[in-house]
Amino acid sequence: MPRGRGDEAALTADLIALAEKYGRSGYRKISALLKAAGWLVNDKRVERIWRREGLKVPARQPKRGRIWDGDGSCLRLRAERRGHVWSYDVVEARTHDGREFRMLNVVDEFTRECLAIRVARKLKAADVIDVLSDLFILRGVPGHMRSDNGPEFVATSVQAWITGVGAQTASIAPGSPWVNGYVESFNARLRDELLNGEIFYTLKEAQIVIESWRRHYNGVRPHASLDYRPPAPEVFVPALSAWPAALTRSAPPAKLPVEQRPTLHYL
Repeated sequence: MPRGRGDEAALTADLIALAEKYGRSGYRKISALLKAAGWLVNDKRVERIWRREGLKVPARQPKRGRIWDGDGSCLRLRAERRGHVWSYDVVEARTHDGREFRMLNVVDEFTRECLAIRVARKLKAADVIDVLSDLFILRGVPGHMRSDNGPEFVATSVQAWITGVGAQTASIAPGSPWVNGYVESFNARLRDELLNGEIFYTLKEAQIVIESWRRHYNGVRPHASLDYRPPAPEVFVPALSAWPAALTRSAPPAKLPVEQRPTLHYL
């Protein structure tokens, strides 16, 4: 009779713990998280334990149709490199007292990274320019900015400012949200994995929790289209590993000119 593996109980416990924490993820993403935690396990074994424990695999969503011209050519602008096409959109939610707040989401379509989420009670054209100006300074000006036809995006001030800094606008056709599919997919993940399971009592709480989720989305959460890797994994060097090298490194030379160096007087 097969005796099983000695690590089966520990693997099952870790798998169930991750399934409880990421309730909307399937076994493939849980398998990627287990591998990132140090487990040497393949997807088939994770799937077997997943089904044995009765965990539910979320149903797949139907794919949207593409936009085609009359001659059969596709009209969609596709990102070819990092910073080529950014897309942004607004999502609405409410705090516990029933008051509405809005979120401005900015996504890099090539890397799938969420660049920013601005949370406020109201978002106007000036707020959009404020968010984009900070991102342009930190990451450079993208080639195109894709958006729907919301009033905060089609405002003359926003359009003129984007064109003035060297980017191009790419507004989608009215009533065609699937053209802006990358940010719409991100909005669905944000609502499904966070907003539908949280109660925000204040706007400040919503800002902190949503920003924490954004960092987790970029650095930890596996992305299916990226071979179950996060869009922007965080890399760090432990201090202890760099300490021996620092001990053997020679001191840098003096930076001050000779005339500015302090003079030592001995008694």
